[in-house]
Amino acid sequence: MSDAATLDVFDRRESEVRGYIRAFPTVFDRASGSTLIDADGREYLDFFAGAGVLNYGHNNPVFTRALIEYLERDGIIHGLDMATSAKRSFIEAFERYVLEPRGLDHKLQFTGPTGANAVEAALKVARQATGRSNVVAFTNGFHGLSLGALAATGNSTYREAAGITLDGITRLPFDGYLGIDVDTLDLLEKMLDDPGSGLDLPAAVIVEAVQGEGGINVASVPWLQRLRSLTESRGILLILDEIQAGVGRTGAFFAFEAAGIVPDIVTVSKSISGSGLPMSLVLLRPEVDVWKPGAHTGTFRGNNLAFVSARVALETYWADSALTDGVAAKSALLRAELDRIAAEHPELGLAPRGRGLMYGLACDGDRTLAARISAEAFTRGLIIETSGAFDEVLKFLPALTITDDELRRGLAIVRESLDAVLAG
Repeated sequence: MSDAATLDVFDRRESEVRGYIRAFPTVFDRASGSTLIDADGREYLDFFAGAGVLNYGHNNPVFTRALIEYLERDGIIHGLDMATSAKRSFIEAFERYVLEPRGLDHKLQFTGPTGANAVEAALKVARQATGRSNVVAFTNGFHGLSLGALAATGNSTYREAAGITLDGITRLPFDGYLGIDVDTLDLLEKMLDDPGSGLDLPAAVIVEAVQGEGGINVASVPWLQRLRSLTESRGILLILDEIQAGVGRTGAFFAFEAAGIVPDIVTVSKSISGSGLPMSLVLLRPEVDVWKPGAHTGTFRGNNLAFVSARVALETYWADSALTDGVAAKSALLRAELDRIAAEHPELGLAPRGRGLMYGLACDGDRTLAARISAEAFTRGLIIETSGAFDEVLKFLPALTITDDELRRGLAIVRESLDAVLAG
């Protein structure tokens, strides 16, 4: 590594909490589309997309032009929750391209800029709207690391960092947690209907249609439909966490669309701004929007630059089906290659799973294998992370705009990296 790409200052001054820098140890300098370039000029193909933030790729020129024009005319950057032309245009675009085509009547709440901010707001308003405090969350769920969101998160490594007890959550098994032949909602229904179960009637159930950090676990359509039925019939609010699986990542704009259900509350962040600028929002059914003015605030809930790029993203990619058609085709390519890799190594017990361009290659037979493949891939010019309770899943999150050639090239690197690890 040259002086330009040295990590000395990070080792010397940045907190030990830093994470991804350890997995991908170089100084990145530029990026375009699905390519990252470090300070030495070395190129890396990106199958990480900022953990799902960059669904439309790095420095998408459509967004860059709109942002430059907005800055050059002295457009409002920071506005708290004041009315601005940038916010108005985004709301109108979201209404036109997302809500109305799906028959959704949800209100929009702009929270602080992270997904955890959105989850905190969702949990608070659910408790206010119902007058109840308990919330059901699921095994391997990830909802953020602030205390309320962390209580709903399953991973013990994150939970142990809280330093205090994490209360107000009942944890139940996600779809498939007990095997494919067990409908885990039998337990939820039994506990809801049994006054001796010890389960207080929840204010809400929070769930990911596809668990990202938990290992790319996909909830089946019947499971989600039954969950919606159970919650609706008992006056329990259903919160869909679409922070990583949403904004086209699984094919449709929302991952829950495959089940044909309508949640009471939806949390959205990561790729909603399109450009990578921080932005989060909560979608609320009108009857759930019980907030008093100013009851939940945040200094940076009005990131107008994010509103600009988010509007352009909707107008550019969601006015027709070109993006979703492309995701479907690339998803088929990705799944076919992962199936081939798994079939070529039956002794490893590799299991592809996912939807759209949110896929995992589970390496349950050797829980160190995914991390070793990721490390080897980095040396070969591919950025790809791991997920799951044991980091046992190699996680594929390429940009939705990645080309077929780039996708094939990255998959070839994964194959080469697996072979190198096995040979090593």
